[in-house]
Amino acid sequence: MRYAVIMAGGAGKRLWPASRQNKPKQLIKMIDGKSLLEIAIGRLEGLFEPEQILIVTNAAYADQVREILPDLPKGNVIGEPEGRDTANAVALATEIVSARDEQATMAIFTADHIIRPEAEFRRCVRHACEAAEGDRDALLTLGVKPTWPHTGLGYIHCGGKVKDGVLKVQGFKEKPDHRAARQYVETGEYYWNSGMFVWTVPAIRKALTQFLPEAMRQFAGVGEALKAGEDIAPLLKEIYQRLTKISIDYAVMEKAPNVLMVELTAQWLDVGSWPALSDVLELDEDGNAIAASRTALLDSNRNVIYSDEDHLLALIGMDDCIIVHTNDATLICNKSDSQRLKELVDTISRQYGQQYI
Repeated sequence: MRYAVIMAGGAGKRLWPASRQNKPKQLIKMIDGKSLLEIAIGRLEGLFEPEQILIVTNAAYADQVREILPDLPKGNVIGEPEGRDTANAVALATEIVSARDEQATMAIFTADHIIRPEAEFRRCVRHACEAAEGDRDALLTLGVKPTWPHTGLGYIHCGGKVKDGVLKVQGFKEKPDHRAARQYVETGEYYWNSGMFVWTVPAIRKALTQFLPEAMRQFAGVGEALKAGEDIAPLLKEIYQRLTKISIDYAVMEKAPNVLMVELTAQWLDVGSWPALSDVLELDEDGNAIAASRTALLDSNRNVIYSDEDHLLALIGMDDCIIVHTNDATLICNKSDSQRLKELVDTISRQYGQQYI
């Protein structure tokens, strides 16, 4: 059996004030009236049945996730008591899937990307699943051919071809400076790390047991509790207090001896910041990306404009800005300052507590 696991726990400070602690970025309806999580589920159609799709999210968001995804069984939405990064989310998902099928294939996806065309995405995922099932000891990752020297992403260094469409991974590189990123792109041997993976349950359990043994000891009782029909929420609350934050890349992928890559030959867009909406929304004739029901613009170009209310946003002479309106907070900044949003949110937290966070 094949299972999909969507990791959907991030808060997304770079999309404040739309993204908040009680409503993270993956639940905001900002693209064609749909949330990023709904879009992520939609592109899995034809690959996995709803019963084989799991969502790992923050426990605080679990009810909202169940509400917007009514076709998923209630038990397929798993709430983490607190964020402990992707390695622990994967370990938890592994034990849950293993309780259903110890020989299953698992595909790990993120909830904050736009991938087009979806048919090509599905083809690549099928190919990765087949490759993982053909080499049941391998850990596969999906890499994206870089189109420019991005310094905000990790990179995958690939060697020779193992078989058609499958490359051997030589190593992982963390977010580089511009010079290193340019060198990576020029060699043709490096791919953007998409944060999406495919493997069999035995392969990932073996790797997690070797490289993250303490966490796997903590999660050992989860599968048995599920098989016994028990509510695992109290157990997870106890476990998560003892876990160390670590990503799946640091914990496993950078250390595992048999890592392969399938190229994701589709447009892959990270919707992690407001400027990214310019890449995923249809622009007006002046280059404005608009996700708002009512706007009036004069001599305003290349802006990102968002409102979650039936509220008129009127601009005169505004260029290259971000304008975001919600019921209790408004953001106005230059696109060039968008990477400082985390800093701004921290400042707001110090001044006003959690009221606007």
